[in-house]
Amino acid sequence: MKTLPENFTFPMIDVDETVSTNQYLSQLCNEQSESVAEYTTVTAQFQSAGKGQRGNSWESEKGKNLLFSVVLYPTFLEPRRQFILSQIASLAIKEELNRWSNDFFIKWPNDIYYREQKICGMLIENELTGRSISRCICGIGLNVNQEIFRSDAPNPVSLKQITGKEQNREEILTHILKRMKIYYEGLRMEDPQTYANEVNARYARSLFRRRGYHTYEDADGRFQARLLRVEADGRFVLEDENGKERSYLFKEVQYVL
Repeated sequence: MKTLPENFTFPMIDVDETVSTNQYLSQLCNEQSESVAEYTTVTAQFQSAGKGQRGNSWESEKGKNLLFSVVLYPTFLEPRRQFILSQIASLAIKEELNRWSNDFFIKWPNDIYYREQKICGMLIENELTGRSISRCICGIGLNVNQEIFRSDAPNPVSLKQITGKEQNREEILTHILKRMKIYYEGLRMEDPQTYANEVNARYARSLFRRRGYHTYEDADGRFQARLLRVEADGRFVLEDENGKERSYLFKEVQYVL
């Protein structure tokens, strides 16, 4: 991978409060499609209804964390390859957090965990047109400086809790966006299959609970299994204790924490 560009700038819209940054950016793109540049990023001090995977809400104390959405126009990607956008976004965040600890992991498909605690959630919304992905809005909530969590979320943690120090949110945001751009431009410019293989390998090495047997739950109940692989289309492939291979799409299986 290339090193971070020194002079990377991106259009930034900072709002004090919004329902969700994904919704704000999506509406902006719909209303001003010709003028919303790629990498335009909306940040908010507070979201009144931030959403994550499975429709979960995202708790965030005002002014303490990073809440942002960025828009990409990956028209060079076929819809069947859309999972790689989730991979590069989660890798960019995980690798930025690696500056503080090696105990950060990607919990399939794209949550970021510190050991057994969740520090980051993500919601990626793709718009498909014909044989390409016309728009991708990636919404991210990263716990940075919050110290007390009051919701019933079972396992939140923040970077300040981990490090014991207040962190610079703007600096972290800039670094994440730089990393995302490097991955994304590589996706656009390099040989598709070679690059996808490199991204897949990095993603596989970063996965939460990638070794040993752990408890999962699907429509039939709980079971013990080990992770075999994540397919290019995002399918999560496990092997249970009986040696049976089980393959899942998003929302069809969950970790038991």
